[in-house]
Amino acid sequence: MATVSRPAGPALEEELRKRTFKRPVESGIIALLTLCGVLSFVITALIIVTLFSETVSFFGEVPIQDFLFSTKWQALIEPNTHFGIWGLVAGTANIVLWSMVFALPLGLAAAIYLSEYAKPRTRKTLKPILEALAGVPTVVYAFFALTFITQDVLRPLLGEQHVPFFNALGASLVMAVMILPTIASVSEDAMSNVPRDLREAAYGLGATRFEVAVKVVVPAALSGIVASVLLAIARVVGETMIVAVAAGSQPNFTLNPLATIQTMTGYMLQVGLGDAARGTVQYSSLFAVGTTLFIFTFLLNVGAQLIVRRFKESYD
Repeated sequence: MATVSRPAGPALEEELRKRTFKRPVESGIIALLTLCGVLSFVITALIIVTLFSETVSFFGEVPIQDFLFSTKWQALIEPNTHFGIWGLVAGTANIVLWSMVFALPLGLAAAIYLSEYAKPRTRKTLKPILEALAGVPTVVYAFFALTFITQDVLRPLLGEQHVPFFNALGASLVMAVMILPTIASVSEDAMSNVPRDLREAAYGLGATRFEVAVKVVVPAALSGIVASVLLAIARVVGETMIVAVAAGSQPNFTLNPLATIQTMTGYMLQVGLGDAARGTVQYSSLFAVGTTLFIFTFLLNVGAQLIVRRFKESYD
């Protein structure tokens, strides 16, 4: 009986390539997807060019050493202007630090409960409710932080003389609520993907459910947990309305949660609303701050990729 020889290796790949996408509709779809990919690259390149070109013009009027080595930012009050970026960076770090202090343990605890303790019906009910917090508009969170958290909780609890009307703690608490679904949901997905065999092996050695969750499941899902934390940090860094409304507009080089601060995004919103005329050094400082924020975000994404690859587990 005669057998039909089939091409193998590179010859087979070449034959499949020739047979693929011969229909006009398929070719059009491929062209459209290629165009979308090219457009995303072009738009990103244009954003970078715009940021850096305006930043260069800013440094034509402000010495770069003043920008990089000063902690005082006072851009809109003339003639005593100061452009030390670290005042805004400290405000952003203040919000990131205290929001993660509250959100990280609660998010991990919620993820462990949903993954290891909750019954399937309970998980199907609680997880959508938890994720619904991510859909609340940030402006609602902002006024909730200002009117309820600060006015009705923090000031009566800690004393009005210790808690200014605008403070980092109120903004951080509400920011923690906003990023809680990100940490809990992504971490729970990572924990649920840990093979059942690892749990059964630990139970066979006499481990309790808590020991299995903390000493087996969490380490095995560490790459996903780290990814959830970095996603949450990225959202906090880029958040605007909450910090602009609740944290204030006074740059302050401090990590004190009860201080009035201003973040990089808060300043960008302030200038974007028209507090600085186009063509002035105050207006070009908007792009310098944006470039700084872009660099920090880029480094955060690169670090996230390295960390996730470092702790990634493969179960084959």
